[in-house]
This record gives sequence, C-alpha cells and structure tokens, in this order.
Amino acid sequence: LVRVPQRLSSSHSTIKRSFSTSSNSKITSSVDEALKLAGLRDGQTLLVGGFGLCGIPMACIEGIQKAGVKDLTIVSNNCGVDNWGLGILLKTRQIKRMVSSYVGENAEFERQYLGGELEVVLTPQGTLAEKLRAGGAGIPAFFTRTAFGTVVANGGFAIKYNKDGTPSMLSPAKEVRQYDGKGYVLEESITGDVGIVKAWKADAFGNLVFRGTSRNFNPDCAKAAKFTIAEVEEIVPLGSIKPEDVHVSGAYVAAIVQADREKKIERLTLDKGDSAKAEDKSPAAIVREKIVRRAALELQDGMKVNLGIGMPTLCSNYAPAGANIMYQSENGLLGMGPYPKPGNQDADLINAGKETVTTVPGASIFSSSESFAMIRGGHVDITILGALEVSQDGDLANWIIPGKMVKGMGGAMDLVSSGSRVVVTMEHNSKNGASKILGKCNLPLTGSRCVNRIITELAVFDATEKGLMLMEVAEGVTVEAVKARTSAAFTVSPNLKTIQY
Repeated sequence: LVRVPQRLSSSHSTIKRSFSTSSNSKITSSVDEALKLAGLRDGQTLLVGGFGLCGIPMACIEGIQKAGVKDLTIVSNNCGVDNWGLGILLKTRQIKRMVSSYVGENAEFERQYLGGELEVVLTPQGTLAEKLRAGGAGIPAFFTRTAFGTVVANGGFAIKYNKDGTPSMLSPAKEVRQYDGKGYVLEESITGDVGIVKAWKADAFGNLVFRGTSRNFNPDCAKAAKFTIAEVEEIVPLGSIKPEDVHVSGAYVAAIVQADREKKIERLTLDKGDSAKAEDKSPAAIVREKIVRRAALELQDGMKVNLGIGMPTLCSNYAPAGANIMYQSENGLLGMGPYPKPGNQDADLINAGKETVTTVPGASIFSSSESFAMIRGGHVDITILGALEVSQDGDLANWIIPGKMVKGMGGAMDLVSSGSRVVVTMEHNSKNGASKILGKCNLPLTGSRCVNRIITELAVFDATEKGLMLMEVAEGVTVEAVKARTSAAFTVSPNLKTIQY
C-alpha cells in the first residue's frame, strides 16, 4: 500500500496570476479562446465552482471535454451527475483525481472510485472551502477542529482501490495539535492551475456578481487559481456594477466568456398546497413522523438551525407555532424558506440537499467559505442530522460504508465539530433489526464525542460525560424493551418521561 500526500500544488507560495492590465483583453470570444489563454493541458489541477448543478460553469466544462485533456485533478465540491456538469468528464475518463466532499447520487463517480479507476480525496466541505480560500489568500496551511479523531486526520482512507476491491493508495496521517484542551488538524491549502467559475454578471474588468445560492464555491475557486475564467450570463459596461455590489473583484479574474447554457435543477421540490398532500401513512412514514415531531421540540424562537439532508429537513414542518427560526443551509444561505409554488422555482436558489427553496425576510446569501466560518465559529445554535451509527460515548458515523456505499461527508464533519448542539434523528434499528446505538461505532467516524442527544421512535437519549442516559420513552414502550433493542449500555434518568410530540 502506498501512502501519498494530498498536496495539490508543488508550492503554497503566493499565486502568480496571469492577466493583462488592459481590462478589455479579458473578454474572450469563445470558451475555446479562454481555455487556450489559460494554457489548458494534461495533468493540470482545475478548480471548478458550483454546488450540485447550481452555479456550474457548464460551457467551460463542455470546452474541457472537447479539448480532450486528460489526467486532470479536479477540485470541486461534487462531480455533477452522470450526464451533466463534471459528470461528463468522468464519462470520457479525463479525470485522474477528484478532490471533493460529496459523491451523492452520481453513480458513475461511485462506480469508478470503487472499481479502482479514479482517485478520490474526500474532504469535509467546510475544510475544502477554507483550503481554497486560504490558498487564494496566500496562507499555506491552517488548523481546524473539523475531522479530529476521524480517518481524515488519522490517515488510512482509501484514495484508490485495486480492481479486486483492496486499497492501493491510502491517505497519510495529518499533524494534530492541542489548543485550549481541544484537538485540531493541520490542513494544507489548495491552489490550482486553472479556475473555472460561473457568475451572473461581469464587467469588462472582471468584477463578478452572482445570483442566489449560485455563489457557493465560485468565489473561493476564483481566488485560488493562477488563471481564472469567469463564465457569465451577461457582460455589462464598466461602472454598471456599484463597487459595494461586487461579489468577486476583477483582480482575481483573467478571462471572461459569455455563454448561455441551460440551468438544470437536480431536485425540483415544490409546494403544491393541501390538495397535493396525499399523506403517506405507511408504517415507515409513521415512524419517521414520530421522530421528526419530537426533534422539532428542540427548536426555539430566535435560533439559527442547520437541518441535515433527509429526515431532519422535515423538522421545519413541525417547528413551534410563531417561532422565528432562521434555517441555515451550508451552501451559503441563512433564512431558508419553504419550497416554492409551482412556476416560482429558481435554479439559482437551492438548499444543501439540492432542492429548490425560497428565502424569508431577513435572509442572507454568502459564499461556501463564509458559510462554514459561520458554522465553525459556533454561530449556528443547533444541528439536527441523521446517522448510520452512534456510540455510547456520543461518537457519530454517517458518511460511508467502506467498499459498499460512498456518499461523502459533505458538511457533516464541520457541523459536528463546531461546538454547537448536535441532535441525531434516526430509526432505532437497521432494516435487519441490528441496533444502530452501539458500544463503539464500527463505521468510520464523522466526529468523536460530538452528539448531545439521540432521538428515535422508541426513545430519547442524552450523551453525557458518563455515557448515555435514557431520558424519554415512547408511550407504551418499557425500559426493558429499549434495552432489548439497544447494544449500547445506558443509565436511566430518575426523571424518565414519556415522549411528547
């Protein structure tokens, strides 16, 4: 087995950017011209903006496919879908290594990785954004709480597999250090040869403006590349964009290309009103509703809340009446509203689950690096997320089943290491009846000793310094029944209550 460093550039010194002082020279006539100016060639590191299919520079990606360059290292939050976004470069085998946080539903990405055809460096989403931000700012490395105590920090994660499914390349261990009694991980910054980003508007100097949540990773990728191409919908005259409205300064942009490409929506999610609510009353749906209704009681007026993908997202439907709660989505939105009405969907306004959403009064939109600065800095009050396993010490595993299922950690590692309250919602047992609350997690950890509360259809546990304590049980469920379905040891609160919904 070969352990290889994850450094993406030979030097972390200040980036030497390439562009003329003449602003008009930045406007190119075609994607091909822009890529030629960038010096695109085999083996380069490309930084690609976007989140899911939102804010992706599709025309530039198509141009890269057409150019036929290969052995590329692509740094991007994810890799599109099978036939759109970066997924088309996977299909033509032009990518050697992906550095990303999330595989998601891209079946070809997962297949190539598990089949030994693709190197993958899975990186926590907030760490990835900060590595790019730091690279663009000339900072070679930084310490973060994210991923301390996990395989990301300890090393040994399979970057590449052999054809027989055994690892052929493992990630190295990273330096760790203690600050104020807490463990931190040293992460090296990322710079790239070429950056391709998507913006709404640009002026001739290259000042950029984004629409909605299409901002995401685009500013961070723009700043960390030696040569950045901005693919834009509209080029406006100098002076048309007020200085205070510029999202990315033209100082970071080397070439501009105007392109008109379809904006695809990965998960069109609509509010169709009461007439469309044919409620699912299957046993599984009833169980999920019970869990979500109890979890919603964790929400209080004035909170800033991050809800994980899947079941936790439903908590907002049962939030306390009249409570003013600001929901945070890690792709760069605080103040997420309900799903849009049919016809009001916007491809440039999605949540972290790639679903179409709206905003509420007082909302704000920002880049991925700022979103995770908000999270890591402890400015989000509570995170509710799902789990594959939780241990009696409060360890969490929810992002991978080695060799079988690779979804990626996304922003979960950043969220659970932030010091904010962490509540896990999950079914008490797996489909085969095995307990998901264990003495020790069997799967790779998302975070160690990070969970504060576990909510299932049977019970509510608190993770304390002395281990798990049973706080509540569902109506008609005995402590003995909970013990029979729980592998972890736990104590029982002297004030044990019945779960209220």
